[in-house]
Amino acid sequence: LSPFSADQSILRFRTITTSYFRGAQGILLVYDVTCRDSFQGIRNWISEIQMHADVNVNKVLIGNKCDIDERRAVTYDEGAALAEEYNIPFFESSAKLDTNVEKAFVTIATNVKERLLVDGASASTGGHRIKASNAQSSGKGAGCAC
Repeated sequence: LSPFSADQSILRFRTITTSYFRGAQGILLVYDVTCRDSFQGIRNWISEIQMHADVNVNKVLIGNKCDIDERRAVTYDEGAALAEEYNIPFFESSAKLDTNVEKAFVTIATNVKERLLVDGASASTGGHRIKASNAQSSGKGAGCAC
């Protein structure tokens, strides 16, 4: 377990995250399913992103360590509900077992690419923004297959 609470981690990294957010095209929000504090910190991170990143930055929510079900502190449904609240894709993953890791990265990369293509198209149409249909895939049903 981390000796830092979610609030302490934000304060600790605030000085460097602002510059990372500024140019970010995609952000992976990762919490540990065995640590409720890390899940509760996601709202704080989203708030930081909203203050410092581009309004259109793509995000994906990932609940990691889904292979450790006996120590689970955050349910799949809680993660899915949070992702739905912010309209971002959600995955549960296991870095140890390589569950949904590639899928999460491919999703964020695809969503960024689609958004940038739309942004390029809107620039070439005189600044009129063209809305991409389903630019952020839902990622629903991407729970741990452990």
